Amino acid sequence: MLREIVKINEEKCDGCGDCIPSCYEGALQIIDGKARLISDLFCDGLGACLGHCQQDAITIEKREAEPYDERKVMEVIIKGGKNVIIAHLKHLRDHNEMEYFSQAVEFLNENEIDNPLNGRVREKPALQEMCGCPGSKEMTIESNELEDDETGKRQSHLRQWPIQLHLISPFAQYFQNSNLLLAADCVGFAYADFHKDFLDGKSIAIACPKLDTNKQVYLEKLTTMINDANIQSITVLIMQVPCCSGLLQFAQTAAESADRKIPINSFVIGVNGEILQEINN
Repeated sequence: MLREIVKINEEKCDGCGDCIPSCYEGALQIIDGKARLISDLFCDGLGACLGHCQQDAITIEKREAEPYDERKVMEVIIKGGKNVIIAHLKHLRDHNEMEYFSQAVEFLNENEIDNPLNGRVREKPALQEMCGCPGSKEMTIESNELEDDETGKRQSHLRQWPIQLHLISPFAQYFQNSNLLLAADCVGFAYADFHKDFLDGKSIAIACPKLDTNKQVYLEKLTTMINDANIQSITVLIMQVPCCSGLLQFAQTAAESADRKIPINSFVIGVNGEILQEINN
């Protein structure tokens, strides 16, 4: 399908790297002195990097990019040379996309191109090799048991169904004039008092900015909620892992493009269930 994706003018790009931190999916890297899109797979097309480019070297183009085709991507990647190939392969491996990684290596072998990583892909890679992404790092969380806080039955504050952002209609009655809670999928499991502290009295939408597909729809729905459902505010809950911050980016971009202005508050939740940071916009 057609979708929007970033395009870099290499003649204008001076390799300053200002665009890199704003690309939450890690799709951009500075290679051989130029910003390069190393993988279509992780570019959401929202253009957060545009405003950080002082040379106006980044634009948004609409082209065929869905469903993802590793072989078509490799046809473009190999034109960038050895370092671009290395960056792309590492990017796939670090995000646990081992099936695509295998396809990329097969493409190199079929076209008699040396694999610059010079490594063989096992059918079942060791778990520790698949955890390059900080959000996938394994850890054991110690339980903080309190004597009195776990007694009694807690009340659910959920006021609607469905809740997944792909499934909801921005025109649903429960969004009208409501305060929206936009939560990353993992937050409800990490934060014990999710219902009581955040969901009470709010409408809700949940999403995963890393694993969900066709995320351009998210931006459109959030903008529609602000303009047409007349939501009063958005509270964004994200986890501390880097890939999760893309959800806040969706809310901020929607608010900037909407016809009316609303406040956005955000909270960063630690994997141990603590509130690490509160941001008011």
